[in-house]
Amino acid sequence: MSRSAIASYSRIPIFGRLRASVGILRKGPLVLVIDRSDGRGLSFPGGLAMPWEAAEQAVKREFTEETGLQIQRCAPLFAYRSSAEVPVELSVYVVEAAGELKDSWEGSPRWLPLADIRAALLPSQKEIVDRLL
Repeated sequence: MSRSAIASYSRIPIFGRLRASVGILRKGPLVLVIDRSDGRGLSFPGGLAMPWEAAEQAVKREFTEETGLQIQRCAPLFAYRSSAEVPVELSVYVVEAAGELKDSWEGSPRWLPLADIRAALLPSQKEIVDRLL
């Protein structure tokens, strides 16, 4: 979401709490994150669910769109609510994926240490790092 859309929706959430899903892919001490092209920092691969999508469908679609990788296995890790940016219910999945990493219009995938990403992570996703550390 653009900065103006986030600012507007945080004040007037006309559709209520949005649903989003993200995938956690690990490689040893590293996790895959997206260095966002909108200048908002880092985020875990994922995004908003379409109204007709289940949380797992959303993470599979969004993860592939943002990274180029295909999810092969996906398991729910936890879900939580945040109002740090906009009202959202965030479903977090641990994933296994294969393929070749690719940039997207949303940003560039990067492997970074979990302990080092919190400061640059979207405010709504900081709880994920807190729970995983």
